[in-house]
Amino acid sequence: MPRRVSLPAADDLFRKTDDEAASRVRAVPDEPEESSDESERGPKKPSGRVRHDEKMTVYVTSDELLDLEHARLSLRRAQGLAVDRGRLVREAVALVLADYAANGNDSVLVRRLFEE
Repeated sequence: MPRRVSLPAADDLFRKTDDEAASRVRAVPDEPEESSDESERGPKKPSGRVRHDEKMTVYVTSDELLDLEHARLSLRRAQGLAVDRGRLVREAVALVLADYAANGNDSVLVRRLFEE
């Protein structure tokens, strides 16, 4: 008699864990629009060193990982900044998204995506 592993259904994997988490999720608009609150506070900042409730897996090449690690070590050596790879990636993503919000179709992100 073969043993079968029981896997959770998709509904179990993607269910809401609590009402507070569900209230934090907001709809993503089709086009980036700057709210009046955001314009008063300035651009969004990356989250930095806080507990993160969401996770995303990104696959990179070995060269990209080495470049990321080299940048991390260079920041530590030259600037005295001890940052982990996750924080470095969050900072880079925040910079690219801020440029996209400010410049739209003229942003570095759009230009690089069209180069592929």
